[in-house]
Amino acid sequence: MIRKGTLSDISKLIELTKACAENMIAKNIFQWNEFYPNKKAFEKDVERNELYVLEIDQTMIGCIAISTLIGEEYIPVKWLTHNKNNIYIHRLAVHPGFQGKGYAQQLMTFAENFARENHFASVRLDTFSQNKRNQIFYEKRGYKKLGNIFFPNQSEHPFHCYELVL
Repeated sequence: MIRKGTLSDISKLIELTKACAENMIAKNIFQWNEFYPNKKAFEKDVERNELYVLEIDQTMIGCIAISTLIGEEYIPVKWLTHNKNNIYIHRLAVHPGFQGKGYAQQLMTFAENFARENHFASVRLDTFSQNKRNQIFYEKRGYKKLGNIFFPNQSEHPFHCYELVL
């Protein structure tokens, strides 16, 4: 079940994303660290009504933020659609114990359906350039790689921007 996230979910989400970060680091993917994702990011997601969590048998196993706000780092990217009617995916995560079972696909399908039902032009996101698995995941869903952005607090490596035109 996918439902809206609340402030009371944040401590579990921090545990979940820490487990994801540790799992990625063990695979030499330094995408998330002690700076990100963080409590403040999840609090903003809840304030803006953009956070969703995936639960199986009342256990939180995943999350996704579906935002309509374009971050400053995205403005220079040469997107396929105009910068006025898009959604942005952030903090897609599935607990390592539940990965490989289609839950990330389920969360992305939820986000893409949300975008279609609300008449958005596209879905945009970024993923770490060193995380090849994520790149394949998005490309198989029809996302086009468009350019790079940087998050210096996370990595010296770029993050690739992707867009799915609806």
